[in-house]
Amino acid sequence: MTGVAPGMEHDERGRLRDLSTSLMRLHRLLLDRERGLYEDRHGAIPTRELFSLVLNDEQFAWLRSLSTLIAQIDEVVDADEAVAPETVQSAFREAHRLLKSGDPSEFRDRYHAALQESPDIVMAHAGVSKVLGGA
Repeated sequence: MTGVAPGMEHDERGRLRDLSTSLMRLHRLLLDRERGLYEDRHGAIPTRELFSLVLNDEQFAWLRSLSTLIAQIDEVVDADEAVAPETVQSAFREAHRLLKSGDPSEFRDRYHAALQESPDIVMAHAGVSKVLGGA
């Protein structure tokens, strides 16, 4: 145990859970969009093959940093150990860096294109921003 007070522990875990939930909604929309772009070029793909494409196909590589962040957050949320405030701050910083940074990257370029094309993605981004703003 890290000595985090029980009430604070619940708050920290809840903040991470809220962040994960909002990021998962955004990720699902981005994945659906990317799948549509892939299918436009290659034809329909069965759902059972999507997972392999997400893991191995270059077209989906840009989404892996977001997938990894969500997995890391969920691992902390589901662990039996207390959640340290520093862990929460680190997750929030990484989400902010990934989604709001002006740093040039393939993720940023493709994410900005998705924001321009989809009102649903804009709304999901706003949902994540709301959670991040409460940090």
